[in-house]
Amino acid sequence: MKFATFMMQTQPASLATIARKAEELGFESLWIPEHIILPRQYKSPYPYSSNGRMPAPADAPLHDPLLALAFVAGLTSKIKLATGIFVLPIRNPFATAKAVASLDVLSGGRFIFGVGIGWLEEEFNAVGMNFHDRALRTREYLELMKELWSSPEPVYKGKTVSIEGCGFMPKPVQRPHPPIVFGGHTPPALKRTARLGDGWYGIAESIDGIRETIGQLRAQEREFKRTAPLEITISPRIGQPLTPALVRQFEDMGVSRIIFAAGPSTKEQIAGMERFRDDVISKS
Repeated sequence: MKFATFMMQTQPASLATIARKAEELGFESLWIPEHIILPRQYKSPYPYSSNGRMPAPADAPLHDPLLALAFVAGLTSKIKLATGIFVLPIRNPFATAKAVASLDVLSGGRFIFGVGIGWLEEEFNAVGMNFHDRALRTREYLELMKELWSSPEPVYKGKTVSIEGCGFMPKPVQRPHPPIVFGGHTPPALKRTARLGDGWYGIAESIDGIRETIGQLRAQEREFKRTAPLEITISPRIGQPLTPALVRQFEDMGVSRIIFAAGPSTKEQIAGMERFRDDVISKS
C-alpha cells in the first residue's frame, strides 16, 4: 500500500515544511486540490458528499496546483507530486500540456496528473468556458496532450482541438507521459477512466460504497479489455480513524494508495502525519 497526504497550505514556509516532513516520514506522494475560482452561490451539486456541498468556502486560498507543485519539487527529491483533481476542460490544453511537461522535467519525473471533467457549472460560466461539452473536450484534450508529449511531429485532429506542423518541447521525463489518474464516481466517469486513464481517484464515504464503486470500475476494465489494471487511489471520509485493519480491508478491495487527511494547520498536519506514520504506515 502507498500512503499519501494532502498539501493544503498556502504560505511558502508552510508548504516547504509539510513537503519535507511528508518525504522524511515516508509518504509516497503529496496531493493538492484546485479550482480557478469559487462562486459564493452555486446550485451545482458537489458529487463527493452526501449533502451536495463542497467543503471549501468561496474564499479558500487555493494555489495554482502546478505552480505550487513546482515550488515543492525544488525542495524535495523523492516524494511524488500529484493534482487531486485538476479540472482539465476549463483551461487551454496546449498551456496545460506545456506546464505538465515542464513540471515533470523539473521534478525529475515525479508528477502524477490527476484530472477530472469538473462538476461546478458556475465556475465554468465565471471564466467563460463551455460546461456542457466538457466530457468531449476532456477526451480530446488528453488525446492531444499524449500526442504532444510523445511524438516528435505531433498531429491531432479533433472536433474541439487540433495540431499539425508544430514542434512541442520539452517532453516529459516519464515515458510515454506522466500517469493520468481520473476522478469521478458516475458510470460515465468510470468508463472514461477505464478508457483513457492509468489510475482512478475516489472519495470513500463508506466501506460498502467504495467497494461497490471499485467493482463497477473493474467491470469497465473488462469491458475495454485492459491489459494493465488501473491503480486505485482513495481519500477515506468514513468518519473513523484509519487503522492497519482498515488499510487491509481497502487493500483487499484492490486499493493501491490511500490519501491521509490531517489537520488544517501546519502544526496539526505535522502532528497528524507523525501519528499516522507510527500507528499505520509502520504497521502496514
